[in-house]
Amino acid sequence: MYLKALVLYLLIWIAAAAYQPQPRINKQLKSAKGFGSSVIFPITGNVYPKGYYHVTINIGQPPKPYFLDIDTGSDLTWLQCDAPCTKCTPAPHGLYKPQRNLITCQDPICASLHGPGNYHCPAPQEQCDYQVDYADEGSSMGVLVKDAFPFKFTNGSVVAPKLAFGCGYNQEVQDSAHLPYTDGVLGLGIGKSSILAQLRDMGLTQNVVGHCLSGQGGGFLFFGDDFLPDSGIVWKPMLSRSKYYSLGTSEIQFGGQATNIKGLPIVFDSGSTYTYFTSQAYNAVVSLIKRDLNGKQLKDATDDKSLPVCWKGSKPFKSIRDAVSYFKPLVLNFTDAKNVHFQLRPESYLIVTVHGNVCLGILDGGEVGLGNINVIGDISLQDKLVIYDNERQQIGWAPANCNRLPKS
Repeated sequence: MYLKALVLYLLIWIAAAAYQPQPRINKQLKSAKGFGSSVIFPITGNVYPKGYYHVTINIGQPPKPYFLDIDTGSDLTWLQCDAPCTKCTPAPHGLYKPQRNLITCQDPICASLHGPGNYHCPAPQEQCDYQVDYADEGSSMGVLVKDAFPFKFTNGSVVAPKLAFGCGYNQEVQDSAHLPYTDGVLGLGIGKSSILAQLRDMGLTQNVVGHCLSGQGGGFLFFGDDFLPDSGIVWKPMLSRSKYYSLGTSEIQFGGQATNIKGLPIVFDSGSTYTYFTSQAYNAVVSLIKRDLNGKQLKDATDDKSLPVCWKGSKPFKSIRDAVSYFKPLVLNFTDAKNVHFQLRPESYLIVTVHGNVCLGILDGGEVGLGNINVIGDISLQDKLVIYDNERQQIGWAPANCNRLPKS
């Protein structure tokens, strides 16, 4: 499953001026306002062969563990739910059992989830229904509920706020051969229904989320910002009035040289396994790479169906380290910000398959209906600390060792 969690309604490009990043809030002020701590979660998974990263979240009273797919491309967190579940996919844990904790349609979170013009509450005590449709034609349908999420904060406190999430009783999966073997999705987008926004409204954390996905598998996820480094992070303002983590337009450099691939609207989405360019940009990048590979002893591996474009060497590659020397780096140069670049080393756009071939982890977004959007997925977010700062409307990144949990 290449594209697991980019919601269809997020696929409309909303061009707007960006906010300017605000000064960071000092820790004394944060503490006075109740935002003095963070929550850190170890991550499990990889880009290949699993195709997703997940965290373990405890939910309920008594708390039970659930695996949730990390998705910054959607807002709503949901679990497969025994409501009863009319259509569920295989999952590592038992179905979540709601405990008379339904959210009614008059709840503000219900209204924010449906958006203006689509909200209808015929009776105040009616349940809040939801349906989330993903760009890979997967979906989840159910009702909103509220239950305890016990979190251990980095300041040592343990708090179990009651948070709203989806109780999904009907799930659709496009590719049954690549089922998402998690219990649900952890929505980390910018909407009011997200776990982040709810924790912020309760005064528990800043509305900041970040991840560090290791290229070796694993990594960590965090809510809050009390341990972020004061320097070394490249910050880029997010576009205002956008419903997703959008950074504006960029142009592509290949091997340190400028190209004619320009005007690419960029979105960061941890719910996408691979990176997706518009059809025109994708075809141009593939042409550049193939032209540069001429005479480098790599041949097309058309028999390897792991990804659309693969190559084989004179002998099977054992790891990505054996293959990267054949390829040049790509760079996203943001045209509306001076000296702001996002590096795509070969490790950030290639995988080595079980067949020992090297494949391109950049795919054609036009084939999955992304239109003008260019999605930077997990493969290109590996071995970087990536921060989505909704307080100051900016996104930051820096090279990082993602194999060790940070110290607060």
